[in-house]
Amino acid sequence: MIDPGLNGKVVLITGANNPYGIGAATAKAFARQGARVFLHFFRSSNALDKKQEHIPGEAFFQAQQSKTADEVLQAIQQSGGKSAAWEADLADPANIPELFNQAEAVFGPVDVLVNNAAAWEGDTFLPSGGEAVMNRFVSTVSAASHDHNFAVNSRAVALMMAEYARRFVRRGAEWGRIVNVSTDGASAFPGELSYGASKHAMESYSRAAAIELGRYGITVNVASLGPVQTGYIPPEMTEKLRAQIPLRRVGEPEEVADAIVFLASEQARWITGQLLYVGGGHGMPL
Repeated sequence: MIDPGLNGKVVLITGANNPYGIGAATAKAFARQGARVFLHFFRSSNALDKKQEHIPGEAFFQAQQSKTADEVLQAIQQSGGKSAAWEADLADPANIPELFNQAEAVFGPVDVLVNNAAAWEGDTFLPSGGEAVMNRFVSTVSAASHDHNFAVNSRAVALMMAEYARRFVRRGAEWGRIVNVSTDGASAFPGELSYGASKHAMESYSRAAAIELGRYGITVNVASLGPVQTGYIPPEMTEKLRAQIPLRRVGEPEEVADAIVFLASEQARWITGQLLYVGGGHGMPL
């Protein structure tokens, strides 16, 4: 039997309130390994058509994003796991050290950091009023759309890693893991320009962190995702996506969670600075 060596570790996961999401699935997967999980979340305030909240798509997704982390916490605790949560907007840099303070107050120093939280605002270079992407309307790229994506997807991840490293080195720790979540569209994402670019920048930060922090025993890796059903993909889009995926289906959050747990495990102790495609073959480099 393989022992991933995660029992008793403290894991901080950002963006974990959506019960159908990757953060929630990852929290549950770590808890099953005996880790103590601290969940960050930030509720969406988007008001959408309540009639569509039971069907996968934008309204359903936003309804899940508007929840607290209570549902996820309850599921973990009912299974015997240890978990806690704190809400904060990672676009505000002042919240980042406080997030670590909150986690340490409950469980102690963070061993594993999973940067999963993401902001999304679609944009395009097309000048004629924009277009629809995945049933979401996007407009021409602007300073606002750029900053909305980069503040959370790139800047916050860099600051989270810096805060993690600062505390790790200060306490003289020797074992650490950082796993960052990206998209396989990061190299170029038409219709989601700033989202893709912000993730690409995050990947660059991750590789640099792997080089600089390896001397302290910290590994840094990236999970690059294909289409995963976290509640945002409507039924008609699911059928179209299947044809683009070699394994002929969209992913499930639990499948991503398994990959993230692997990257944090003892079995991945000699792996750092790597980008692992987790998408059924979708978007892999050819």
